Amino acid sequence: MKNNLNAQIRPATLADLDALVALEAATFNYSQMGRASFRRLLQAPSAHFHVACGAEHTLLGYYLLLTRSNSKRWRLYSIATSAQARGMGLGRALLEHAIDYARQQGAGELSLEVKTDNKAAIALYQALDFAVVDLLLNYYDDDHASDGYRMRLSL
Repeated sequence: MKNNLNAQIRPATLADLDALVALEAATFNYSQMGRASFRRLLQAPSAHFHVACGAEHTLLGYYLLLTRSNSKRWRLYSIATSAQARGMGLGRALLEHAIDYARQQGAGELSLEVKTDNKAAIALYQALDFAVVDLLLNYYDDDHASDGYRMRLSL
């Protein structure tokens, strides 16, 4: 996956925990995952966690895919890039990696939720052939109880 940071995408480990918690806090002001959730998910067989690291192993982003037993439908639960990595192709590289990884693991479909006002993310998802399949009223627990879209990609 190409990005302008020469970031390497690799499976996440428990050694990434502090950096993941810090990135989550810096990226999201709603529905944040805490340290305990990250720790549990890093060890869960149903969670597929990858990180993008730059120079000196600096964590620049991550994605988290969740699966269920005997289901071909995977969920992109979260994807985030650090402020210094935005606009440099890392989000797209992470998403392309997630799609390729899910496909290689036998997933048949990838779904996600996104705030309806997150135009940049929606444009990226649509550029990679995700389609809006549902409107989720008052879905997010932010100050405005924002609406979301459920989007899907057939693999």
